[in-house]
Amino acid sequence: MSDDFPRFSHLVILPRLRIQNANAISSPLTHGFPSMTAFLGLLWALERKARQAGLALEFNAIGVASHDWQEQVSASGFVKSFRLTRNPVSKDGSTAAIVEEGRIHLELSLVIAVHAEGWEQQRQAADLAAVADLVAGMRVAGGTVLPAARPDSRRHRPWVADFTGDSADQRKAFREVCVRLLPASVLVARDDVIDQRLAQIQAEHPQLTRLDAWLSLSRINWRYQPGEKEGKGEWVHDRGGQGWIVPIPVGYGALGALHPAGSIANARDATTPFRFVESLYSVGEWISPHRLRSPQQLLWYPESRPDEGMYRCRNDYAPAAEAPGQTQNFD
Repeated sequence: MSDDFPRFSHLVILPRLRIQNANAISSPLTHGFPSMTAFLGLLWALERKARQAGLALEFNAIGVASHDWQEQVSASGFVKSFRLTRNPVSKDGSTAAIVEEGRIHLELSLVIAVHAEGWEQQRQAADLAAVADLVAGMRVAGGTVLPAARPDSRRHRPWVADFTGDSADQRKAFREVCVRLLPASVLVARDDVIDQRLAQIQAEHPQLTRLDAWLSLSRINWRYQPGEKEGKGEWVHDRGGQGWIVPIPVGYGALGALHPAGSIANARDATTPFRFVESLYSVGEWISPHRLRSPQQLLWYPESRPDEGMYRCRNDYAPAAEAPGQTQNFD
């Protein structure tokens, strides 16, 4: 676990949220699921609203479990395109330009790492209800939160996992979290896979870079493998045994110096220093929650290094040293 991992005493689980028309374009180069930066933005906005409501809670990290998704695309053979809305005409009556917007419907569970001192049962129940009400009125990755079909059912009811006990109690609490998230897939960081792919491709082509490794992992690479006899070869790809690896944005890198607040025209916030940035990319993996061994492997948290121009999301997942197909033992 990273030394920078934020403290937390409880996990707040908001299960089976239905999100309509979330942003499917996660960066200039990727699409298919909202960026983790969107969920960290939700976390910070939720903490501000909670403090305004009088809740003495710290929201320090967030995990996302995806149960279902439906990207709004139209398919024609091998080509897919987003279903776009028709914009109103401009002031002079001419056709306005269409700004491409990707949308996706989601069913997901949010796991929020919360730190609270003396969070007794009665206060905990009231705070949990208040947090759930706040999220119900917020945008999640640009999407609208729909009411639960059965809000009183155990499956849709928010709940809290306590991590203030000893290590055995914490393992038991996390085991319950993982089981109650099933069936689902959770996104974890796999920066190590880029290092592995870079070593593979540089063995044949030393001039290749980490960008080439990332692009290689962003697609399925097929190649013809000759057989022992002529005409007996086969086509093979490089995804065997790798898992569900996907390219993801993980934050932003500075393009220049920090500008004083209010010095940049048309900035959205005139009270905060401004900086031009570009997206940072890595790869992630979708895995089943039962393969996780600790909350730190599930949760994402911010890491800001302004002096280095680095603003990114971190996740402390590390693949277990176990045989392929072996899973966590919950006994």
